[in-house]
Amino acid sequence: MPLDVGDLVDRARDGQPRAVARLISLVEDAHPKLREVAAALTPHTGRARVIGLTGPPGVGKSTSTSMLLSALRAEGKRVGVLAIDPSSPFSGGALLGDRIRMTEHATDPGVFIRSMATRGHLGGLSWATPQAVRVLDAAGFDVVLIETVGVGQSEVDVVKLADTTVVLLAPGLGDGIQAAKAGVLEIADVFVVNKADRDGAEAVVRDLKQVIAFARREIRGESWRQPIVRTVAVRGEGAPDLVKALSEHHDWLSSHGELARRRAERAAGEVEAIALRELQARLTDLRGGGHLPAVAKKVVERELDPYTAADELLAALRGDRS
Repeated sequence: MPLDVGDLVDRARDGQPRAVARLISLVEDAHPKLREVAAALTPHTGRARVIGLTGPPGVGKSTSTSMLLSALRAEGKRVGVLAIDPSSPFSGGALLGDRIRMTEHATDPGVFIRSMATRGHLGGLSWATPQAVRVLDAAGFDVVLIETVGVGQSEVDVVKLADTTVVLLAPGLGDGIQAAKAGVLEIADVFVVNKADRDGAEAVVRDLKQVIAFARREIRGESWRQPIVRTVAVRGEGAPDLVKALSEHHDWLSSHGELARRRAERAAGEVEAIALRELQARLTDLRGGGHLPAVAKKVVERELDPYTAADELLAALRGDRS
């Protein structure tokens, strides 16, 4: 059937979940009308708060996301959730573990939950996540929660996308030195120590306080001191403290001009990713057309060095564009 992008966007903005889901599917599938979709969505974006939740596997990210979702809904906010799951090695789809843990919100008309597969993309997110955030923003959601896959020390893409990044830790996931060296901790705006009723929770809090004392984030001469929130997400304990910490950080971002700076960086990253994807597609076309194999052969035969060969390839790309 013909795709009426304008009608689809209008229905999404009217709160129709099927339309929102359809738009995100178009994004994930890189539909030929994706440019038209982006153009139609853009005038309606820029209002949603984007909050990222990340941390190592087993820390309770899905349960914490569900807890935060309940607290935000109690304040009357419409909330969209993008739960990034590992890709199935067979179908390439998301394994849906995160959505299963949020079934209590499934019938709430003020909530939209979407599981998205990483599809091999590293960094804890999927390639389509920025565009999916744009869909939820344009659809009128007040808050967009992004739950990453279980991440390690270098998988920190969420900081490029979120206004506020929440890093979750829990006792029993490693010794104290891990807190001091893990790169994922350097992106935190708010720390959450989940499962705070377990032995070792206070040791995690103590280690975090040491990390914060030694490495405070400097922004325009002033610093935001990351709060540490204790939670027991499975029982909803600590939710008000987490919501308060998130609100205080959002206020700080706004009053210090940091919110605008982060969103400008987010837009720059999105544009760069699209440009690189387009460049990769053109390189694939050149490979199929014989240009890339031809210059590669010249490198092998020592007729060209790799940099000169790359210049020839870029010249071919410019000729293709013209």
